[in-house]
Amino acid sequence: MARPEVCGRKPSAGKELAPKEPTPRLALSIPEFCEAHGISEGMFYKMKKQNRGLTPREMKIGTRTLITFEAAAKWRAEREAASTASPEKARAKREQ
Repeated sequence: MARPEVCGRKPSAGKELAPKEPTPRLALSIPEFCEAHGISEGMFYKMKKQNRGLTPREMKIGTRTLITFEAAAKWRAEREAASTASPEKARAKREQ
């Protein structure tokens, strides 16, 4: 399409392009995940090293390691369940 300032044409009013919607993000990098959940990367890797399922499921794409939003949500639910179950277990042990 010719530029109006060069060819002298008036811009057509009916053919304006709508702004393109940004592509939604479907996963987080490890630094983004840590920032979103308020933990340090060191703590993330420490939990990963313990290898007891304390970190969310990861996927590798080339050299990048990503965590899907679904895996992050499942991890949050598991961590919440573990933190609410711990006081109940401790209370049950004290009562015995």
